[in-house]
Amino acid sequence: MQNKTNALTPDVLNMLSVIAETGSFAAAARVLGLVPSALTYRVRQLEDALDVLLFDRSSRQAKPTASGQELLREGRRLLDEMDAVANRVRRIATGWEAALTIAVDTIMARDAIMDLCDAFLSMAPPTRLRILDEALSGTVDVLNKGMADLAIGIPEEAILAGRSIHHERLGELRFVYVVAPHHPLARVDRVLTPEELRQHRTISVGDSIRAGAGVTIGLLPGQDVLTLPSMQAKLEAQIRGLGGGFVPEAMARPYIETGRLVVKSVAQPERKTIVRYAWRDQPQGPGRALQWWLAQLKQPQTRDALTQHLRPHLSSTDDVSPHA
Repeated sequence: MQNKTNALTPDVLNMLSVIAETGSFAAAARVLGLVPSALTYRVRQLEDALDVLLFDRSSRQAKPTASGQELLREGRRLLDEMDAVANRVRRIATGWEAALTIAVDTIMARDAIMDLCDAFLSMAPPTRLRILDEALSGTVDVLNKGMADLAIGIPEEAILAGRSIHHERLGELRFVYVVAPHHPLARVDRVLTPEELRQHRTISVGDSIRAGAGVTIGLLPGQDVLTLPSMQAKLEAQIRGLGGGFVPEAMARPYIETGRLVVKSVAQPERKTIVRYAWRDQPQGPGRALQWWLAQLKQPQTRDALTQHLRPHLSSTDDVSPHA
């Protein structure tokens, strides 16, 4: 008896589909260029291998059984997937990467990242896209370790290592100290001293670095800390009044304007940070997917969208050449 795995080939699946579409073995044989007996023999071989009856032969028509209908459904799906794989392989041969992993610091505007993903995927590229949420030095850590191809939103405190890493300035973020209107510090009508801040819990974003000490920013000695995994979670905690802390002004702006957060003056220099994006060098140069993302990140409108929470203006896909 033929092995069931070896019995299910693309030619066999196509043969079953033709039989179902034409409604008879004789008609299917004509379409496939076979004599009816040869076609019948192939179907019987498959049925023996699977130990099921695929077609009801009680009438002159070839009507699929319940098992036959399931095999036809799955067979068509497998044939479609095989065509998709073949198309993907052909397109990858033109310079597209099989996969592209992008590490995005949670300080970046999420809507802008999703807009970029939408524009990229609308080209129906063969490249599979993966987005990693990272924070502080974790954003560059995955790049340094080869776990990502591109990192967006690297803070200036994080260290870029290796000759194979290229980086560009993305923009500058301005931070403000905010609390919820029902937080005790909201009622203090003066510049807040470090001692006053120390008496209240601060909300911090944990560094997502896999190994090592990571980066700690803005914490005072002895202060109670609630550590969260992202800037979005930190913002939500502060809106709930769980603590205070510095957040990007652009990210907090909608909540400040609606009164859900209150900006407080603190007795320390204005806090700003430069953020960058970086990518790994490839011996053959960047693939077409990475080229597209780098072309977008060069646009001032995209940089403003990511750092100032504005709508990005996406450049034409014609800007990306397979061998640029």
